[in-house]
Amino acid sequence: MFRKVKKRHSSSSSQSSEISTKSKSVDSSLGGLSRSSTVASLDTDSTKSSAGNSATETCAEFRVKYVGAIEKLHFDMSKTLQEPLDLINYIDATQQDGKLPFVPGDEEMILGVSKYGVKVASLDQCDVLHRHPLYLIVRMLCYDDGLGAGKNLLVLETTDAKQQECSIWVYQCSSAEHAQAICKVLSASFDCALTSDKS
Repeated sequence: MFRKVKKRHSSSSSQSSEISTKSKSVDSSLGGLSRSSTVASLDTDSTKSSAGNSATETCAEFRVKYVGAIEKLHFDMSKTLQEPLDLINYIDATQQDGKLPFVPGDEEMILGVSKYGVKVASLDQCDVLHRHPLYLIVRMLCYDDGLGAGKNLLVLETTDAKQQECSIWVYQCSSAEHAQAICKVLSASFDCALTSDKS
């Protein structure tokens, strides 16, 4: 599902990171259907960490498909989408308005998570499609896409350096476990960044 690529240094210390998961009923407004979704929400204010975490020195890579993005929203919009269910409903409404596709293209991409943030590149890694620095990531969550194939959507909410705008990036993962693994690795990256800031 993913592979770890060693970077500059190695460390023997490890850390367990937690993500909160809860089952919610989400109204998809697709012909009155409702779907049950597992939401994994990343808490960027987490302070649980251990020094010398190996995640600071590695990059975990995952195969995903790019669904689309809702870019350059006013930053106040981020405040109205604080609850995972609000963000999911907003994405659903955007898809129904035709501003975001329900299904991604066929091309798989590599989503890499490291202590620097998230990088999305082509499979051969010659073309970098998106780069999301860790300090600009507001939130990441995952949920069932509701289309019945067991796929999950991974949502990455980012802001700009001045916190005037926010963007929502949507990727498709092959399963809930796949999406939650990405959230877990990103959570560990945040923990490492917070630890190094305190030292």
